[in-house]
Amino acid sequence: MIVRIGHLSTFYHTAVLLRARGTVPERLGVDVEWRLMGTGPAIMASFGRGELDLAYIGLPPAIIGIERGSSVVCVAGGHIEGTVMAGRDCWRGFPELDDLGTVLRQFTDLKIGVPGTGSIHDVILKDCLERHDLSGKIEVVNFPWADLVTEAVVNNEVAAAFGTPALAVAIRRFAGGRILYPPSRLWPGNPSYGVIVSRPFLEDHRPCVERFLRLHEEATAVFRSDPDAAAGDIAAHVGIIDKEFILETLRVSPHYCARLTEAYIAATMTFARALRRLGYIGRAVEEQEIFDRTLIDSIHAEPDHYHG
Repeated sequence: MIVRIGHLSTFYHTAVLLRARGTVPERLGVDVEWRLMGTGPAIMASFGRGELDLAYIGLPPAIIGIERGSSVVCVAGGHIEGTVMAGRDCWRGFPELDDLGTVLRQFTDLKIGVPGTGSIHDVILKDCLERHDLSGKIEVVNFPWADLVTEAVVNNEVAAAFGTPALAVAIRRFAGGRILYPPSRLWPGNPSYGVIVSRPFLEDHRPCVERFLRLHEEATAVFRSDPDAAAGDIAAHVGIIDKEFILETLRVSPHYCARLTEAYIAATMTFARALRRLGYIGRAVEEQEIFDRTLIDSIHAEPDHYHG
């Protein structure tokens, strides 16, 4: 059997650390095929074609896929508060400007870049614009790969960006930029990604999924307890990014855990309501459609570690 795992290039997803350490096939007892993709919506499209068994993904694209008929379910958390607003140093941001609306209004009649339509970062940006009466006053530019957002800031194609902590670090390093509004204030407690599994695969291979979630939980613990070692392993594996870049990325929003907490689920349901309000989905998607907590509640029975 080959387990097909979809993932992004995001450094704080345990996929990258697990790939770097190379023990997944041995620990699972099966072959593994890792499939790198550009955005969460691309991963959901791959699930729809029956090409994946398991994946790392933000919850909004998963909810959109579920509403459209994808037979997938979230079986574990991974990280919270993984979206940040960044731009060049010429723009004012937090803490000089405490209010997000004031920060955003600087970009009236300008462009803000963000990964693909329906990605978690895209949904957060559009929700923020709506809440501050800026929809249609700031142009949202979606990119098929997150790395292209950084290039757009560097080349002055967009004035600012919403995306991962790695995006913010890249903008600081390559565009002389900064974080304009931190993830902890942008949407407090938002679930930045979870582990999603095909429901048929979960039904037929539940022990395999349980073994994978144990590896995932162990990797989140490494991010918390030894980020220096994690960054070193990831840098050696990736080859084109240095350890200091990855370590800085891991420290932007250090909230790693595999548990599906009540707060994580509540924040996801807030996303679901926002998705319907913004027109991404046409009906309410219920909690039981999105989550199956049974495995992770057994694996991670102790209190969560998202905040330490």
